[in-house]
Amino acid sequence: MTTKKGNLYLIPCPMGDVPPLAVLPVSVKEVIEEIDYYIVEHEKNMRRFIKSIVPEKQQSVLKIQEINKFTKSEEIPSMLNPCLEGYHVGVVSDAGCPGIADPGAHAVHYAHEMGIKVVPLVGPSSILMAMMASGFNGQNFAFNGYLPIDKNKRKSELKRLEKISKDFGQSQLFIETPYRNNQMLQSVIENLNPQTRVCVACDITLPSEYIKTAPVNLWKKKKVDLHKRPTLFIIQG
Repeated sequence: MTTKKGNLYLIPCPMGDVPPLAVLPVSVKEVIEEIDYYIVEHEKNMRRFIKSIVPEKQQSVLKIQEINKFTKSEEIPSMLNPCLEGYHVGVVSDAGCPGIADPGAHAVHYAHEMGIKVVPLVGPSSILMAMMASGFNGQNFAFNGYLPIDKNKRKSELKRLEKISKDFGQSQLFIETPYRNNQMLQSVIENLNPQTRVCVACDITLPSEYIKTAPVNLWKKKKVDLHKRPTLFIIQG
């Protein structure tokens, strides 16, 4: 008799230090109660998350494998072996929804190749929530990840994204390493057209949440400290 394959659940988590059920539906808690196998970015963060949302779950039963930028592609399929044996496996990001700007996407890729059912669960996505709150074109937008660190290359990329946004009405999202957020905002202010609108979405879902949309010429007059705070930048030409 062939064993029925388990599912690969994409499990969202909070994007900061808030009670999990303040931002997650109870269905996430119910799934975690049933799953012992996990693929995560950092084991320590995962154990802390499970303890916060299902404190009664025994940590000793958890079987956790890490997937990150150092993981080799050939190592990933074996992480899904529990699914082939009939067990459900959960993929969890360090913050927000797994698979979006997250190495867990590689596990999802192999799950499809291996005929494993992929089940995404509802939870906070900083990209979608920033777009929702920006007032920009939610029907045509692009997430560009990190921009170049080099000052001149970053300037060229900002100009390129601004032109795409203006020519096609496409909102352009990007992020920066949190300790360089203030420098990124300064680059945006210095290099984009004064009338180009910019949304800065910071600490989404946290008590310190800050979301503001304004033209570049008004951002020049604002003082906001984004240092070490998870931030999304969106421009609309």
